[in-house]
Amino acid sequence: MSVRSLSSLSILSLLAAAGAARAQDITIAVAGPMTGAVASIGEQIRHGAELAAEAINKNGGVNGKKIQISIQDDACDPKQAVAIANRILSAGIKFVDGHACSGSSIPAAEVYGENNILMMSPASSAPKLTDNAAKSGFTTIMRLYGRDDAQGRFIGPWIKENYGTKKIAILHDKSAYGKGLADVVKESLNAAGIKEVLYEGINAGDKDYSAVVNRLKSAGVEFLYFGGYHTEAGLIKRQAGDQNYQFQLMMGDSLATPEFWSVAGPAGEGTLFTFPTDARETEAAKGAMEQFKQINFVPEGFTLFSYAVIQAIAGGIAKANSTDPVAVAKTLRTTSVDTVLGPVSFDEKGDVKNPRYDINVWRDGKYSKLTQ
Repeated sequence: MSVRSLSSLSILSLLAAAGAARAQDITIAVAGPMTGAVASIGEQIRHGAELAAEAINKNGGVNGKKIQISIQDDACDPKQAVAIANRILSAGIKFVDGHACSGSSIPAAEVYGENNILMMSPASSAPKLTDNAAKSGFTTIMRLYGRDDAQGRFIGPWIKENYGTKKIAILHDKSAYGKGLADVVKESLNAAGIKEVLYEGINAGDKDYSAVVNRLKSAGVEFLYFGGYHTEAGLIKRQAGDQNYQFQLMMGDSLATPEFWSVAGPAGEGTLFTFPTDARETEAAKGAMEQFKQINFVPEGFTLFSYAVIQAIAGGIAKANSTDPVAVAKTLRTTSVDTVLGPVSFDEKGDVKNPRYDINVWRDGKYSKLTQ
């Protein structure tokens, strides 16, 4: 049976599809920004989920049941994310691969947690996601991705060692993801005795950041850490280049998309970003990489994380011998499951254990691991 991708155009179509599949299949909703400014992230998680389900189904499914994928578009918007969560609830779907943006995941998790739907994010890194869930007593909110505080603790000492004598500025886009990551990096640097010369938020979605560039330039900024997404970062770097102003830009994991270079162009040369250690060359990813090759899709960014979420949910269902989300979540917290990222396990909050990071650099329109 092939994987069916269902749109979120209407609640009636979602209900009908879920109802038809319910007797023999396991439906997993894949929720993320399929449209909008960061639609490239949605494309990544969609492809990852669909190919994971395809591989699992070819191997007999989960406890004799096939996995069906239902694609849901939240456009990285909190209100749409809550609407999607309620739509998933009404359809009787019990498992969610998503959401991607932290600003969407956090409010949507309230709906899932209150109704015992297992949500596992492949991309959201804001600590509030699982922290809030734990405070509310929700046991079905999880993520197969490292938290911002882990990422901040990793990068803070590196920035100090390599750029501690430079004038450092920290900007963010005011989003749950961007500000959360910027705050963690600021805290890490300040604790290490490094004080930034500028810390402020910008307005995401603007096209002209010349005023921001002028403030950076006036402050003599030599190193900028930006918590946000690739579009704004690309514009800032390109517009700085237009003024012949050079500084070292560093960001978090959202920069793992070719769209950054399409916006920044040559001005993006040398831009740094952190991202979990690349699993594409590992033995665990070999089969998946062959699948992606067959459809001519490069599994960048969050693709393999979404693939792994589907595998983790399927593995939890198999080990629990149950499709009860509470039972599956409990099982995943007490055992490890094999994924395209290798064996993964989760802590009591539902966070993946022991995330690992690399520093990557953009050169000639491509990014790769930084070697020093």
